[in-house]
Amino acid sequence: MRISEDRYSRERLCLQLALRFLEHEARTQTIRAWTGLSDDRIRKLYRSYMTHARRYVPRHRGKSPHQVAYFARSLRLQQETVWLASLLSLLGVIPAEPTTEGSHAMPSVARGEALCHAFETYRAMVPTSQISFEHAVFLATTLSRGEQLRLGGCSDCGSLVVTERFAIRDKRCHQCAVAASGR
Repeated sequence: MRISEDRYSRERLCLQLALRFLEHEARTQTIRAWTGLSDDRIRKLYRSYMTHARRYVPRHRGKSPHQVAYFARSLRLQQETVWLASLLSLLGVIPAEPTTEGSHAMPSVARGEALCHAFETYRAMVPTSQISFEHAVFLATTLSRGEQLRLGGCSDCGSLVVTERFAIRDKRCHQCAVAASGR
């Protein structure tokens, strides 16, 4: 039996992704959805690797974030949401067109790796970010489905904005909104 067989490499990739998710303080249900590992396996991974980590990695309990209003709470959060959505789009986490196959179309090991890379890049750019990894997962999933939030362009300059699916008025980026209010 070779250790490099497909089934072993797939399992190794799932375990590595689960460890990255654990480092980002993801909930068990999120890790399960993206890796396919059982809850028991995820808990054992945490006990084996995270309890001996250099820094304490807390385990969050309860429901994952599920309200899109979070991303519009403040101007800073709106800007951070656009930056993160831009990275998610550039790295292929968000498909070009929203998927209609439901929640099972998006999570995969390859997309999970890209999601971690996008979030780590985002955190390097914005070290004091208000968006947690769980919120990043929710944003990626929501934008991929296109049911509540979508990527769009600023009505004035065309730069990337995150908008509600059925926006009441045209969405402007922060720069254009400030410029319009100063006229």
